[in-house]
Amino acid sequence: MKQYLSLIQEVELFNSISINDAIAYLADGSFKIKAYGKNAIVHFAGDICSKLEIILLGSVAIERIDEEGNLMTIAEFISGDLLGGNLMFSKNPHYPMTVTAKQQTNILEITESRLFKLFLENHKFLRSYLEYTADHTVILGERIKHYVFTTIRKSIISYLEYERKKQNSNIIKLSMSKKALAERLGVQRTSLSRELAKMRDDSLIKFDAASIELLPAYFLTQNASAK
Repeated sequence: MKQYLSLIQEVELFNSISINDAIAYLADGSFKIKAYGKNAIVHFAGDICSKLEIILLGSVAIERIDEEGNLMTIAEFISGDLLGGNLMFSKNPHYPMTVTAKQQTNILEITESRLFKLFLENHKFLRSYLEYTADHTVILGERIKHYVFTTIRKSIISYLEYERKKQNSNIIKLSMSKKALAERLGVQRTSLSRELAKMRDDSLIKFDAASIELLPAYFLTQNASAK
């Protein structure tokens, strides 16, 4: 119990909730802690969102299956993040994608009735809640739009441009494995390797396990697309 209470106190949303109130809510069941092992399914696509969930420890991934049957990671949520923040008040409160625990994860569930009481009785909590859901709805929407409508090559180029400016070099040193890079871009490793090979065949890049070099044709292509 003490471990969970300390984790709850670390969540910014709960700054306006006293420790005694948190204890009372855990006791009456309106707050409930659930534990998920690594790779456990938290929600399947289509599950009804009937409660607010807050990640206390660990992380989860929002995932979808693409047209080829590959599993793609759309976004990740970590400690302090909310699940179902505004989905539960939708006319169609169903999770559109699968939610999976990426490691051992503890999630705090808050019932809808308790959430409404907090809104009515604690205006600081309501304000924090509205600010969080508004900000993160925009962020998640942009991520989903990016992964659904952006080609693999555009995703790779976006990453390369970011790292080129960050490293101030046309030879980009990779700080992660190809598998980790694929997960970051939301594609399968085989799809990433295939597209990198195509970009190499197009004389845009050269690469090995540790780096990717941007060739002159890469910059000509970038300049042409910018016009």
